[in-house]
Amino acid sequence: MINISEIAQQAATAAKGLIKLSAEQKNTILNEMAAKLREQQDAILSANKTDVEQARDNGLDAAMIDRLMLTPERIDDMANGLETVAGLDEVVGRERLIGQRPNGLEIKKKTVPLGVICMIYEARPNVTADAAGLCFKSGNAVILRGGKECLNSSLAIAAVMQSVLRQHQVAEAAISVIPDPDRKIVTEMLTLDNWIDLVIPRGGEGLIRYVTKNSQIPVIQHYKGVCHLYVDKAADFDKALSILVNGKTQRPGVCNALEGLLVHKAVAADFLPLAAKALTERGVTLHGCAQTQSFVHDVNLLSESEFGQEYLSLDIAIRVVDDIDQAMAHISKFGSNHTEVICSEDEVAAEVFKHMVDASVVMVNASSRFSDGSELGLGAEIGIATTKLHAYGPMGIESLTTEKYLVCGTGQVRG
Repeated sequence: MINISEIAQQAATAAKGLIKLSAEQKNTILNEMAAKLREQQDAILSANKTDVEQARDNGLDAAMIDRLMLTPERIDDMANGLETVAGLDEVVGRERLIGQRPNGLEIKKKTVPLGVICMIYEARPNVTADAAGLCFKSGNAVILRGGKECLNSSLAIAAVMQSVLRQHQVAEAAISVIPDPDRKIVTEMLTLDNWIDLVIPRGGEGLIRYVTKNSQIPVIQHYKGVCHLYVDKAADFDKALSILVNGKTQRPGVCNALEGLLVHKAVAADFLPLAAKALTERGVTLHGCAQTQSFVHDVNLLSESEFGQEYLSLDIAIRVVDDIDQAMAHISKFGSNHTEVICSEDEVAAEVFKHMVDASVVMVNASSRFSDGSELGLGAEIGIATTKLHAYGPMGIESLTTEKYLVCGTGQVRG
């Protein structure tokens, strides 16, 4: 039986040791980890093949299989992510002056790691490398608990990274993988607030709600990704079609894929037939409102309550809207605070959309697929926060730190 309390304590001890590492030492280790991932590609792919075969035997859906599967290109992406993280500016130890009090006290704030991060995720073996790299760069230890679907892959990736830690006399517990997928272990782990500082679940809505309900530790929440594209009356159709096709069909099983299309009524008659042709040619099933059906025949009628679904498949919900206000009202009701996109050549409309839409990422004339840590220059992401505390959107190394006050005096006492 796994002693999760002991693993957490060892991680907390390792986290204290990471504070002693210089930026140069951390960057060297991250670059060596990247090289080692490429070098050990065959072993990682072999472990992943076992996971994928078991997942298919167990009837996992296509979206989960896609997230689970590793390829040489995806391993190279993981390695590139580590190298990008290594190249980011150091955030730990950064100081900023708050000011000087009338009594002469100098007040500063210093960026420090959170401590121990617990990642709980499903069929996403790339999270193992992404989370470990981001946590290490930001001076945090990480406990990785992947789902049983990706256990072999996660262990293989972590083993490669731990081998580099050993070479540099850094505690392996800085990157720990829970080798047992028993949910009872997760339930116990969520009570270890003495050792674990933050829990980040990545996966389906059920997993995130379970973790949130049972955790005694702060949780970063990201329930689902219901992302919309609003095609404004001033949209460039070529741009809109490209953004729509890319956002819906490139990888439909991920959280930054488009699930909804909103079209201004002034351009619906012209745009929707083009959109329907482009989508159906790529195997997308169309669902929509009655107005949509008047412009496109092969559309499954949706009731009001059926909007807002996270399909994670080649399906999309379409609505014709009267204006930008109605589009934003739809997003407010059915969106998930993840990513929302406007396609418009009207700068005023774009500014209104950017200002008014409550989402962790708002795009103007760009694909929702860019809502990703690596694409936004973070190197990778440890998660996407849609609940605003303490982060909002893709989380990089800055989101894994906090600030403490430094107060320097010359012997002052409070009267």
